[in-house]
Amino acid sequence: MSTMAKAVWKGTLTFGLVSLPVALYPATESHAVRFHQLQRGTTDRVRQRRVNERTGEEVPFEDVVKGYELAEGQYVVVEPAELEELSPGRSRTIEIGGFADLAEIDPVLFDRTYYLGPADPATAKVYQLLVEALAHSRRAGIAVFAMRGKEYLTAVDSADGLLELRTLHWADELRDPQQEVPDLPARRREFNRTELATAEQLIEMLSVDWNPDDYHDTHEERVRALVAAKAEGREVALSAGAEPEATELTDLADVLRRSLDEARAARGTGPKGGRSGRSGRSGKPGTAGAAGAAGAAGAAGAAGAAGAAGARNAPKRERARRAPEPPEAVEGLGSLTKAELYRRAAALGVPHRSTMTRDQLQYALEAAARPRRKLGKAS
Repeated sequence: MSTMAKAVWKGTLTFGLVSLPVALYPATESHAVRFHQLQRGTTDRVRQRRVNERTGEEVPFEDVVKGYELAEGQYVVVEPAELEELSPGRSRTIEIGGFADLAEIDPVLFDRTYYLGPADPATAKVYQLLVEALAHSRRAGIAVFAMRGKEYLTAVDSADGLLELRTLHWADELRDPQQEVPDLPARRREFNRTELATAEQLIEMLSVDWNPDDYHDTHEERVRALVAAKAEGREVALSAGAEPEATELTDLADVLRRSLDEARAARGTGPKGGRSGRSGRSGKPGTAGAAGAAGAAGAAGAAGAAGAAGARNAPKRERARRAPEPPEAVEGLGSLTKAELYRRAAALGVPHRSTMTRDQLQYALEAAARPRRKLGKAS
């Protein structure tokens, strides 16, 4: 049974001239099975200690300082207190410098999520005001603050009646995939239209509604089962299974077709046409190729969520010319659940929808329905 989380940081959140005492709480917890280190053949604990590598003697924690190596064996010594003094103004303040659309932040930048709660009951009104203002504006406050000797770029957002703080990676921390990923194929087409259409149909057939409760850590379960079996004196047969072989290019079309047939059989659909992965909601048959997908995309704007399957398979240029949803469909968004809004966002290809709150999904759908201002050609 989990215990109530303790605040990992307390300070003041500011925006404009408004100051709000807040406390930071971890939003997640690890359920990984934890082991102690023992010496083999005994139950003796093995502990790690801070040891002077020259003398072999243990060093008290208070005698440990930081050392930046300039060259081999040459260090600049920095005291922990000196590092703390570098950002005294920010060490207890989260100062929001601006507000940005959370949907515009690339998900790769997100690191950890914290709950940001009120630290003083007397300021509950100010806290509630910021929660509602962020929810209605569909924006997140961007702030930099220091915690535990490190500076963080953060986004403060409103979700389900409370504030959430997400730490972000700095832009220069992102690796360039072109340099980091070996043998990355060039953006040229090495396949035919039939293979692409079949792959798109397979993706549509295997599409699901995102629900995190549908997934769990099976590795943790197996580890716990192993521990329980060994505690009872039972032997457990362990097998990693055979590694799947890479699909040969000459077999690609056949493998895609057989995969699609298996997916259709699992869904109870026929080999041709039939239901798509979301047919129970859309009532539309699955697309049969690029031409069908483009046609479905053209109808997606007028039909709203009804054209979900086709709209997802449509090329970007077709989605860009999509007509906006009718006014009545937009007006009815306020009564829909987050899951229903997410399905519509998926149908319209709304980017970063998986990171959005319910209010942000509604805002994104409303924005997609607004007529786009035509830009004149540059002279």
